Amino acid sequence: METASSHVLVVDDDANLCNLVREYLAQNDFRVTAVSTGKQMLEVIGREAIDLLLLDLRLPGEDGLHLARTVRETSRMPIVILTGRGEEADRVMGLELGADDYVTKPFSPRELLARIRAVLRRSQVEAAPPGRDETLRAYRFAGWELNVRLHRLQAPDGKRVEISRGEFSLLCAFLSSPQRILTRDQLLDLSRLHSTEVYDRSIDVQILRLRRKIEPDPSNPRFIRTERGAGYYFDAPVKAVR
Repeated sequence: METASSHVLVVDDDANLCNLVREYLAQNDFRVTAVSTGKQMLEVIGREAIDLLLLDLRLPGEDGLHLARTVRETSRMPIVILTGRGEEADRVMGLELGADDYVTKPFSPRELLARIRAVLRRSQVEAAPPGRDETLRAYRFAGWELNVRLHRLQAPDGKRVEISRGEFSLLCAFLSSPQRILTRDQLLDLSRLHSTEVYDRSIDVQILRLRRKIEPDPSNPRFIRTERGAGYYFDAPVKAVR
């Protein structure tokens, strides 16, 4: 099963360049958001799970290096910086601040795509182990996305699915330990890591409700499977976005 498309945030004041990047990356199964200012960049990062930031260091009236530093201080998301051919000092400084790679303008879309894919491969991490991970921003599985900071569940078609606190905590427990059998007691303990809510209903009832929201056929579950006599397990690859 495939995970949702990687989400790239492009920050550049050149509208033509943004359109070119958006169209080319979209043709290669990337989701792209493009903005032109640092303020817009921070707003998007605050509400979306971004897999990679493509940042122009020469934004009019803004310090691109400062923006890169701000992002790196609060996130481990990969950063690819855009610079001009004669801006070696900016490239060096950007890399020292924690950028993962750079691309010089003008560039070919194919080169940009190759660099983005290479950076994403290097930064790929397994789903977080059980426990609270303060750097975690979202989980993705089979086109679904669970934003753990906003408690927001998004379906593969982009629509938001309403989810209770208990269901959110239970789904986090499954996604933090994919393809691993979990007993009811383990699920209860893992769920408490994500919420202070005390369950007043059994784990089985919570699972039934969760299946109705994420399973194509709740009576024949594709994701949350039952291991008779042992517990439950989440049967899909999971990507943790940090």
